[in-house]
Amino acid sequence: MNSIAMILVHQVLVMFILVAVGCVLFRTGKITLEGSKTLGNILIYVALPSVIVNSFLIERTPEKVHALAMSAAASFLCMLISAVVSGLVFRKNGVEAFASTFPNPGFFGVPLILAGLPEGSLFYVASFIAFVNIGQWTIGVAMMTGEKGAFSLKRLLQAPFFAATAIGLFLFLTGVPVPGLFRTTVSTLASVNTAIAMFTIGVYLARVDFGEMLRKKRLYLIAAVRLLLIPFLSLAVLCLFRSADLNMRLAVLIVSACPVGSNVAVYAQLHGRDYEYAVQTVLISTVLSIVTIPLIVTVAGMVF
Repeated sequence: MNSIAMILVHQVLVMFILVAVGCVLFRTGKITLEGSKTLGNILIYVALPSVIVNSFLIERTPEKVHALAMSAAASFLCMLISAVVSGLVFRKNGVEAFASTFPNPGFFGVPLILAGLPEGSLFYVASFIAFVNIGQWTIGVAMMTGEKGAFSLKRLLQAPFFAATAIGLFLFLTGVPVPGLFRTTVSTLASVNTAIAMFTIGVYLARVDFGEMLRKKRLYLIAAVRLLLIPFLSLAVLCLFRSADLNMRLAVLIVSACPVGSNVAVYAQLHGRDYEYAVQTVLISTVLSIVTIPLIVTVAGMVF
């Protein structure tokens, strides 16, 4: 568990360095607010879909197909609980509901899984990452805007993450040979996800009043729900999957316990909501996750 804590601290430090770079770029006029919107579009329409497709580019075996089905079921239930709980607790504020519902599995969960679990465990969270991004595009937008019509089948089918998931599943299930050029391209596009997301947060951070942020009690409530309540409920759900691989359960739990996803700020800006407040939810939960994720994993080790 100490190794997981050290990895998490490392990831937080990397995140804040990248955020600082984005902050400096904004303050020196190299990135503007309009430019940050462009970065947000690149993130949503290119980088994140590439992350999803890339996670499915592995060899298909009967064991992998079964593992995908089990991890998808577990991930769906965990995300469903997250959405329901957040919707109930923060039903009056779309930004808070969005922040509490959707974690940051790509930046925090993936490195922890790669470093702390056996090789191949990352595949177990492919479905979770897909559900998070599809959910942000559909349910998340409905939460953010308060418009019931924002969540529809048409909108789901138009989501870039839905297309990415469909492509990834097709390549995995059919076993169609994937050219090396395609693999390299998708992997390269996926690798820019973290930097773009953090640069965007840096732009927003340059406009945040830290003193005011630390005095907002609601931020700590959001962090408590995202980092403690939802992960412990997810742990209870994963106990129902005792026949599944232990590493699958741990992998899904780790991504469920991640802090607020940086996309809350991107979506808040795109839909005209309080993106500065959205940034604050990311920052507070990220710092506190240094303590909560090792705690959740330690408890899981005793329960599983």
